[in-house]
Parts: sequence; structure tokens; C-alpha cells
Amino acid sequence: MKAEFEKLAAAGKIEGRHVAALTQLAEAGCCTHRSWGFGRIKTVDTVFARFTIDFPGKPGHAMDLSFSAESLKPVPKDHILARKAMDLEAVRHLAAHHLDLIKIVLNSYGGKATPDQIQSVLVPDVIADDWKKWWETAKREMKKNGHFIVPLKKTEPVVYQVKETSLQDRLLAEFRAAKGLKARILVVAEMLKGISDLKDKVATANEVIAALNPDIVAYQRTQPSVALEAIFSRDELREAAGVPPVADEVSAAQIWLQDGVKFGPLVETIPAAKHRRALESFKTANPERWDDVLRGALNFVSAKLAKEFASLLITNGKLGLFKETLAKHINQHTASSELLLWFARERNEDFVDILGPEVFRAMLTAMERDQFNERRSNRLRDFILEDQQLLGELTASADIEVIKDLTRALKLSPVFDDMDKRSLLARLVKAHPAVQSLVSGEQTKQEAGLLVSWTSLERRRAEYQELVEKKIPANSKEIAIARSYGDLRENHEYKAAKEMQKILMRQKEDLDVALNRARGQDFVNAKTDVVGPGTIVKATDLVSNQVETFTILGAWDSDPDHGIISYLTPIAMGMLNHKVGDVVEYELHGQQRRQRIEKIDAWKTEAAPAA
Repeated sequence: MKAEFEKLAAAGKIEGRHVAALTQLAEAGCCTHRSWGFGRIKTVDTVFARFTIDFPGKPGHAMDLSFSAESLKPVPKDHILARKAMDLEAVRHLAAHHLDLIKIVLNSYGGKATPDQIQSVLVPDVIADDWKKWWETAKREMKKNGHFIVPLKKTEPVVYQVKETSLQDRLLAEFRAAKGLKARILVVAEMLKGISDLKDKVATANEVIAALNPDIVAYQRTQPSVALEAIFSRDELREAAGVPPVADEVSAAQIWLQDGVKFGPLVETIPAAKHRRALESFKTANPERWDDVLRGALNFVSAKLAKEFASLLITNGKLGLFKETLAKHINQHTASSELLLWFARERNEDFVDILGPEVFRAMLTAMERDQFNERRSNRLRDFILEDQQLLGELTASADIEVIKDLTRALKLSPVFDDMDKRSLLARLVKAHPAVQSLVSGEQTKQEAGLLVSWTSLERRRAEYQELVEKKIPANSKEIAIARSYGDLRENHEYKAAKEMQKILMRQKEDLDVALNRARGQDFVNAKTDVVGPGTIVKATDLVSNQVETFTILGAWDSDPDHGIISYLTPIAMGMLNHKVGDVVEYELHGQQRRQRIEKIDAWKTEAAPAA
């Protein structure tokens, strides 16, 4: 193409200085524009002196050659963008070979690119599903391969180097270059992940431990949390490499027992991944009083740390003392919002005797206290709004007067804005319809009484009794047994039991609402001047001239096979309060029906009881 462009330059159609740039573009076949992005050159028109280029959203775009030379940059054929444009399917097949594909991407951008840049090039065109899993596998392979340097920080670039460096040499170089104990701890974490791939793990561990020990001494008073983290990393590396302890090195117990150490603030500054290890080391260092210290600090730590406190106390047989401390904070309304957040998240059958309306009162107090102290974010408030079941569960067994008091407290609380407050009040009304009038100030159709026969009412009461006395307790036992199997994430028995718990609690709520609205009737001596519950109605269909008989009874008495219908059905609602001779209309199964009432009789009288 160079000769063609030179002819165009000689003819004055393009400038001579553009020949080299245009030749590179034509030979590459692909290009980039600063605004339109990647493009594929489809044709070169030497008659009209223009390229035809496919850009995203601009297919078949014509560009003057001179303008192209000034505004386009050639993309080599081995560049990842060009490979995708020329043969995307081949690149997708290459994704199975993680290192080969990563190498192509890095070489396309000068030998290095950040993880975000790599992701933007490959997703979703090349890797459409589960990028995270693919990238984790790629990182593991790169760390083992001597040609790649994988940084500890996500914002730093992954680098490809022609000269191979062993994993051990690279990690030791990074450790020696790390500035500060915190940075060295991060490198040790990488060493632990790849310990089996180090060519001489004993020599590596000895060098690292020898360097960490003086740093730990230097940090143990000024930054004890960092010193503890380094001790944990050092001990894990020693165990993994199988090297013996060094004499007179600082231990975790020495950190905990030194003067001036405050347990709560110190453990909060340790990374969450090390919380369990830190608490175990504190327990070992303080065998006589560790549980008292944990319970004393419980109200001053984050929800995540409260979970670790609870786990350690419960697994060591301190459940009773732990519940005593928790109940005290709740009943005295001194519980922090973080402690209550953990409790709300982790609520289970172990704490069934504490869970109740007082927990929500304590939550309101804690959130109001946070608001007074001008804490901008409140994770407890957000959780209460997100968890649709929380309010219903906390008030499930409460007396109605207690629930009314709680409703008033919620209405007066300044914690929630009007919309959120209405949402929470609606949940209370759904669980306890009796508070509807307290919320709205008037009775609604939804909470109006249901007329039911005494027989059907007793049947529903028996169903409710079996639910709360047999089915729900049996389900709680199933949950407790399933929890003992461990690892709740993969525990299918536990998940199934929890799902059944949701179903049973929903049934309980529905029956609560229904029984609260139910009004028992015997339907004796019903008036027959108009149609109403307790009457037998004979009516003629005005289209087919067929005569039908309906017995209209309570809301739960429907028995269509015997002509008995509820007074809430469309047929009954269409006839209610109408007299003999009236023509009524109603819709049934999508069709409009017209009937004339011929006769109204009482279903049951005291003198002649119905079967």
C-alpha cells in the first residue's frame, strides 16, 4: 500500500508526511480513535482517498485519508483488541490457558496492566461468566510462574518480564524492599499462600522470621496491634515451614500482658481475618479472667467483633453468662447499636428467651443515642428496614398492650423519616391488626370483623394450637439438630429447616390476623326480608332460566358441593341486602350474570335446627 499512498501524495491528494502513518494503518488493519474507540479498517479507497472503518456504533464510517493519518493510531495484529476483532472465538478458546491470554493482554499494553484494565478488555466479550473465579485461578498460576509479577495492591499493575524469577526469589525481594512492618506482613501472607511452591521454604522462613523479630520488639509498645498481627504471621510461617522457635522472641501473651494495653480498642484495630486468632491468644494469656474481659468489652465493639466474642464464649461453655450480659444491656437500654445489630443478624433458638419486644425498644434507644451523638451512619437502622421479618418475630408472642406501647414509641421516634416509619408501622399492623386504629386513627375495611360459624372458628383455633404447640417447637428442634452438623453455608438440612420455619411463621401470622378478626355466629333465626348471612336464597338465571339455590353462611363455611357459599363470595356480595323480586348482577369467572331472587328462607331456626 505504500506505493499507492505515494502516488496519491504525488497527485496532491494527500500530504507526503502522511504516507508512513497511512501505510502503518493499512498494514495493521485495526486502529483506535480517541473518541470512537477501537475500529477495524474494512476498505482503502485510493480513488476518493478515504478509509471505510467499522467503529462501535458507527459501522461503515468513511474517513478522509489525511484526517485518518492525523487522528488514528494503528493497532498491531497481535494486540488483544485486534485479535478479538479478527477471531473472537479463538481468543475465547485461549481463555482456558490463563497465562497465555494474560501474556497477550500485558504485551498489548507495554508489558503491564492493572487488574481493572485486564478485566475491561476481557469482560464480557472473552469471559462472560464468573470473572472473579477465572481471575483468582489466573493469579495463582501467575504467582507460581517466574515471568509475572503480581502486586499486593489491586491498583498496581501486573507485569510480564522476559527473564524468569522464581517465586521464592521474587517474594524475598518484595519482603526486603517492603517499608514498614505492615507491608512485610502482607508479603508473608503471600508466602503462606505459596509455601508449597518455594524451593527452600526453611531458608525463606528463617530469613523472614529473623527480620520480623526485631520489628515486633520495636512495635510492641507503640503499635501493639501490628506487633500482634506480625506475631501471628511469624508463627504461621514457622509452622508451615517446620522450623523451631527462636529463643527470647516476643510472644502474643507478652503483648496482651504489658502495661497500658486496652483490650477493646486493641482488638478492634486488628484485621477481621485475625480476630479469632487474637481472641484465642488473649484467652491463653488470661485463663482466669478472659471471659469477664470479653463480656465487659462486648458493648463497645463492632457487630463483626461481637460475633467473634459470642462464638468464643459459647464454644467454651459460657452461653449462660453471655446471655445474662446481653439481657442486662437490653433490659437497661444500654446496648449499643452495633451489639444489637449483631443480635438481630444472628438471632436464633439459643436466644429465644431474650428475643422479644424489649429488644426493639432497646434498638430505638440505641439509635436515638447515636443520633444525639451525631453519628451519620447507622447500620442498625438500615438492617431494621431491610429485614422484613424482624419486627414480626420480636413481637410474635407479646401481649397486645405491649405492642400498642411499642407502636406509640415508634410513632414518636425521631430515628426514621416519615416514609420509613410508615413502612415499619405497616409491618406491625400486618402482624397485629389490632393496632391498626392506633396507627391510622380509624377502623379500616381490612380489619373489620369476619362473620364465621362457631364450628369453623373452633376448627381454626385447633389448627392454630397445633401450629404453636407442636409444629413450630418441632421445627425449632430440627433447626437446633441441623445447626450441630456445622458449616451452615453448606448445611442443606439447616437451610430446609429454616425455610420451613418461614412457612410456619407466615401461617401463624395469617392465623393470628384471621382469628383476631373472627366473630363467631350461630346464624339462628336470620331475617328473611333481605338476603344476608344465614339465609337460603332461591334465584332464577335470566339467561338460562335455570333455578339455583344458595345457602349463605360465614367466611370459612364454603362447601360448593352442597350449595353453601361464604357471604364474601362474588355471588353472595351481589345478593346481600336485596329482597324477593330484585334482579341482581355480579361477575363470576369473568362472565356477567343476572339473576332474579325468587325466595329467601332462614337457614336455621331454634325450633328446627339444620343438619
